[in-house]
Amino acid sequence: MPLSPDQQADIDAARAATQQTRRATAPGLEEELFTAHEVLDHGFVRVVDYMGDDSAIVQAARVSYGAGTRHVSNDEGLIRYLMRHWHSTPFEMCEIKLHVKLPVFVARQWIRHRTANVNEYSARYSILDREFYVPAPDALAAQSTTNNQGRGDVLQGEEAERVLRYLREDSTRAYDHYEEMLSQDGQQGLARELARMNLPANIYTQWYWKTDLHNLFHFLRLRADSHAQYEIRVYAELISDLVAKWVPLAHKAFEDYRLGGANLSAKGVECIRRMLKGEDVTQETSGMSKGEWREFVNILDGADV
Repeated sequence: MPLSPDQQADIDAARAATQQTRRATAPGLEEELFTAHEVLDHGFVRVVDYMGDDSAIVQAARVSYGAGTRHVSNDEGLIRYLMRHWHSTPFEMCEIKLHVKLPVFVARQWIRHRTANVNEYSARYSILDREFYVPAPDALAAQSTTNNQGRGDVLQGEEAERVLRYLREDSTRAYDHYEEMLSQDGQQGLARELARMNLPANIYTQWYWKTDLHNLFHFLRLRADSHAQYEIRVYAELISDLVAKWVPLAHKAFEDYRLGGANLSAKGVECIRRMLKGEDVTQETSGMSKGEWREFVNILDGADV
């Protein structure tokens, strides 16, 4: 279980307390506050706080752009206009703070999104829990033969059992030695900031992660994508569901223009214009490389690029 009884009791107490406010609130997200949503085998995501809603985006846009957006007759239309034309600052008016428990190797990917404010559990001052991520059998895949960053077929039979055994045994052995280095009978013990270096990358850490909606959408566009690594994608997909309850109009526009949309180069647009005129366009006549052409054709066919 991701939460201990004491942690769950703290969450229940926080959820039971209510306060009056004049701030804008999002009813859907209010229902999710403090709740720990399980991810992977020991991880979770929970909303700790947020600021703003769909109306905050609209309010900021009308202040920023004034008469230039008065032709947009409703909030949803304005938000879609802002998303369609890649405006950013109105979406930055909304912020959210998450408490996330995740494997260290996932955290190292996640931290590349440098536009957030992060405070991570410190293994210099505290002792990490004996919790490791071990993939479920259906997530235990071989290296892709066509993509250096991707996965191939799922491992089967004895090979899968061997890999899972190594992961469990190595993680347990490393943690046993970590504990022994920290404190042994009659010995002073190694400093925590040094003993932690022996821990595996699949051990769990925790952090508070605060970001604005514009940068969160950028995170989700990359990490909720089907090409993202599974272990970070499941976190992104859960966060995306929470964002839909927070700013439903903005999230709907994001799904339409970012997650469900496609970016075309100038050459791609020109090829479509030629095709609409009845021209038989090929890779050789497109001006694109083979890789570009393959991705372009997949977009037209609706295939997974």
